[in-house]
Amino acid sequence: MNEDRSRSERPPVRTFPETDDTRDHWYDRVLTRLGLKPRESIRHDLEDALEESVEDTDFSPQERAMLKNVLSFHRIRVEDVMVPRADIVAVAADTNLGDLLNLFRTAGHSRLPVYGETLDDPKGMVHIRDFLDFIAMRADSGASESGASDEAPLPSLGLIDLSMALSSANILRPVLFVPRSMPAIDLLVRMQATRTHMALVIDEYGGTDGLVSIEDLVEMVVGDIEDEHDEDSTLTIVQAAEGTYIADARASLDEVKETLGVDLTEEEGAEDIDTIGGFIVTLAGRVPSRSEVIVGPAGLEFEVLDADPRRVKRLRILRRSPAASEVEISEGQPLAPPRPESAAAE
Repeated sequence: MNEDRSRSERPPVRTFPETDDTRDHWYDRVLTRLGLKPRESIRHDLEDALEESVEDTDFSPQERAMLKNVLSFHRIRVEDVMVPRADIVAVAADTNLGDLLNLFRTAGHSRLPVYGETLDDPKGMVHIRDFLDFIAMRADSGASESGASDEAPLPSLGLIDLSMALSSANILRPVLFVPRSMPAIDLLVRMQATRTHMALVIDEYGGTDGLVSIEDLVEMVVGDIEDEHDEDSTLTIVQAAEGTYIADARASLDEVKETLGVDLTEEEGAEDIDTIGGFIVTLAGRVPSRSEVIVGPAGLEFEVLDADPRRVKRLRILRRSPAASEVEISEGQPLAPPRPESAAAE
């Protein structure tokens, strides 16, 4: 920011030419006084205020993080939050109800996309509540037909035909179809307006490219949302091969030291960092993309296995051989361009 100097501090004779920055600053101040300041400038002012007032006790760290996420949400695209095609859990339309029941038990999702022959032929989605309603109705109707007493019979699950195809149950709901480039905030508004909480991401040829749920969008603002059925992931570093380790990005630097024998807390800029994911972001100066390889200290290389625009989730740690360590490569710089996801998939 430009400092506001009094007249007594200015030289009596010498004057300075008016620069573009000075004119812009003066112009912004006039617009602010008149209440006509552009929206983007107000957004930047809020972002700058959140960055500068670190010691301000008016906002907790959680509130500050959410406000930053809200202000940056307009930059997020659907492709940044979508579940890739390879990770979509879906069900075929000709699947019988028994197999669908087992899939709901293992998938851990309340909604599943339904397809015809392939994922490129989407038919809609099935909600677990609609599925349970259908099962309950069939159990009630079967019990009433077989009951001989005047009392209301109890539902009988044994009378349900679980060999029935999902397509015959008539319980499918529509899904939204959106392009990868659609702003995430526009999709969120559309989901609210249509009360449809699942969208399939379609490529330029009409094929299915990914999937987005309303939970994925909300998590971009509030962080990860885990319910009672989500398994508590253990923050571990597991050795995959000789000199290679698979690590959760939330694993602590102390755990890295214990497993690899390398103390990363002594590196420059790592004083206030707790996790290996935070160390990688600090080392690279940004959030690395998936499949990107970052060269680290002490002969280490970090390959990002999973990440989103906000954080690194999972990575592979590789100890470079002494011969490779002799090659002069700046720490924090990509060793090689990101590999195709198919080559990095495990």
